[in-house]
Amino acid sequence: MSTVRTRIAPSPTGDPHVGTAYIALFNYCFAKQHGGEFILRIEDTDQLRSTRESEQQIFDALRWLGIEWNEGPDVGGPHGPYRQSERGQIYQRYVQQLVDAGHAFPCFCTAEELEQMRAEQQARGETPRYDGRALLLSADEVQRRLAAGEPHVIRMKVPSEGVCIVPDLLRGDVEIPWDRMDMQVLMKADGLPTYFLANVVDDHLMGITHVLRGEEWLPSAPKLIKLYEYFGWEQPKLCYMPLLRNPDKSKLSKRKNPTSVTFYERMGFLPEAMLNYLGRMGWSMPDEREKFSLADMVEHFDLSRVSLGGPIFDIEKLSWLNGQWLRELPVEQFAERARQWAFNNDYLMRIAPHVQGRVETFSQIAPLAGFFFQGGVQPDPALFAHKKLNADQVRQMMQWILWKLEALRTWEKDRITACIQQVAEALGLKLRDAMPLMFAAITGQANSVSVLDAMEILGPDLTRYRLRQALELLGGVSKRENKEWEKLFAAL
Repeated sequence: MSTVRTRIAPSPTGDPHVGTAYIALFNYCFAKQHGGEFILRIEDTDQLRSTRESEQQIFDALRWLGIEWNEGPDVGGPHGPYRQSERGQIYQRYVQQLVDAGHAFPCFCTAEELEQMRAEQQARGETPRYDGRALLLSADEVQRRLAAGEPHVIRMKVPSEGVCIVPDLLRGDVEIPWDRMDMQVLMKADGLPTYFLANVVDDHLMGITHVLRGEEWLPSAPKLIKLYEYFGWEQPKLCYMPLLRNPDKSKLSKRKNPTSVTFYERMGFLPEAMLNYLGRMGWSMPDEREKFSLADMVEHFDLSRVSLGGPIFDIEKLSWLNGQWLRELPVEQFAERARQWAFNNDYLMRIAPHVQGRVETFSQIAPLAGFFFQGGVQPDPALFAHKKLNADQVRQMMQWILWKLEALRTWEKDRITACIQQVAEALGLKLRDAMPLMFAAITGQANSVSVLDAMEILGPDLTRYRLRQALELLGGVSKRENKEWEKLFAAL
């Protein structure tokens, strides 16, 4: 029996998501339960959005939770490189193999042609999909256009009738009709692979035996299965995990729930409790106990105990569980963990210079700087009354600043300032006009230490969380406003 090898393959395009941690945990437990290996691979073929900062945050978040990998970009291993952006020549070789075997073909359609094709299909009431027009070109014509260096993508051929049987470890055999599948782009015009090609090639070359991924990938599984068939490779065992959901059953989203692992670290949750909570997402211990460690989960892990109902990610339930963990710590450990969380020397040294010049006694530190040691703050709504903006404009400004800061990957005071300034100027105001709103949202006070310094020290997670909280306090943003403001924001 070959060694069980599982993997997690996140995209470094934003904050480390709790959904990534959840899938990583189940892959880790499955591998360890079978005495196998767990691999971390970085899917960074989206060159515009991928960053090394985001990649490092993924490493840090998983390690904070206690999930370690046997192979990966930072620890190496025999199947590297472990970043897709460094595997370009490998993909080129394999996509050429598919073209030579007649399983894939160059497509020269422009974005405009594809748009027109989709519009015509929709007008006829059909499902929009690529119509295969490049397959009608003669071999000579294709060669001529390739020789002329015409921009093109490589697409895979898919059957147009019949069904594909997807063997899922949780659901059994799932039948998906081929007429729902598009002729997937495998290689983009820039020479980089899409998820589908890179995924199959990497999983094969890295010896992955079992793939546990989110159920949102189940509808596109036939394309992956067909690629394994085209290459003549044995496909790994597939398992589609139920998606995490908000308490209202919608797909987990940062609009309704903070989704960044780092947020929970900064809020003062214990990694053991977070991991315990993620482990309870659609899975349970044989004795049904609520509180268990990673070692407990590995020891008792069994896929047959995964339930298919969408597990609800509920912060109140997580807080309750965290309380159980906190209360069971020996008191010395409780004090030490609190010190490590926010009263450690590094964090205090970042705050001290901003506080020292503003206090006359140590007893004034807590009222002035207490917001540095809180998760959320409770500002008085009256603090958001503005001399130059009405209530709707205040919310619009704060939403725009939040969107700007959500896109900011390098969290530095100068960049934070530039984001706020851009929004202020777009609304015909100066930076100083935005600052009272920032003081209120971030510190909960009308004035305090420099709020821009405070935002840098608090970090992106707590800063964005407090801006979201302030927006909720002011009545939130309606769907209509969200749509209108997004259009205006895009034009900034």
